[in-house]
Amino acid sequence: MAQATEQPNKETLAVRRADGESRSLAASLPRLMLEARRIANNVTHGLHGRRRAGAGENFWQYRRFVSGEPATRVDWRRSARDDHLYVRELEWEAAHTVWLWPDRSASMAYASKGVRDSKLERALIVTFALAELLVAGGERVGVPGLMNPTSSSNVIDKMAQAILHDTTTRDSLPPAFVPSSLAEIMVLSDFWAPVGEIQKMLAGLSASGAHGSLVQIVDPSEESFPFAGRVEFVEPEGGGAITAGRAETWATDYVALVAAHRDAIRAETGKLDWLFSTHTTSRSAAELLLFLHAGMTTAKGAPGSKAGLGA
Repeated sequence: MAQATEQPNKETLAVRRADGESRSLAASLPRLMLEARRIANNVTHGLHGRRRAGAGENFWQYRRFVSGEPATRVDWRRSARDDHLYVRELEWEAAHTVWLWPDRSASMAYASKGVRDSKLERALIVTFALAELLVAGGERVGVPGLMNPTSSSNVIDKMAQAILHDTTTRDSLPPAFVPSSLAEIMVLSDFWAPVGEIQKMLAGLSASGAHGSLVQIVDPSEESFPFAGRVEFVEPEGGGAITAGRAETWATDYVALVAAHRDAIRAETGKLDWLFSTHTTSRSAAELLLFLHAGMTTAKGAPGSKAGLGA
């Protein structure tokens, strides 16, 4: 998305902040890591283990017997209570992989006046904090193309080091890879990429049966388009610039285009039973973290699994 220039050199600053080699990101990482740990510690209280069906020893729930399953799975005592056959499901206890991917492309460095965190900083804070919670819960966490899955207690430090030493191109969408069918994938981005590219990404990541979530992180100004008068909008990823003589006359069309873009993404995720939500950087990072953690504890297809935070 093009971003309004409020001062000379805004485009240069945006690109440098998004670059993992830039001094600004390197200097901000310690604060982001501390913030992530603080948020993770705060939301840990009251949270319980991830309740998913799988190979374990603790009873979780009964479900209807499905034709083709071995008869040995039927719980005959429970089934004798009515006219249906039931299977006794156990709680998931085997650690599996959660892939977290924060978009670090140039557009993510944007932060409008008065907003504490850029989109990049918010994505990293939530990624670090979620990784901390997941590892504490016995999961393995990895970053596609950047860090192999790990269950290390210092997962935040490993992620930060991997980001600082990454010399690859900062793409807007995660690299192509084949996750296992049990894996979960979390992509945090502004998702201003063309819908066709997002559709292609989803098709590749879901081909193995993996489940996932897309979280669109936006700046408040990208949500409401508060610009007026003569404004130059710069696309920080090489798309050039455009000047509006009366920017306020663009607001209605802009809001409609954003809504249509989100509807298209939501339609694609809905086909796969993936979750799609939006989050503005003016809201609490803890709010987003709680929402994502709760969404990951909801079984696929369960009521509310496609609910969003909204803007």
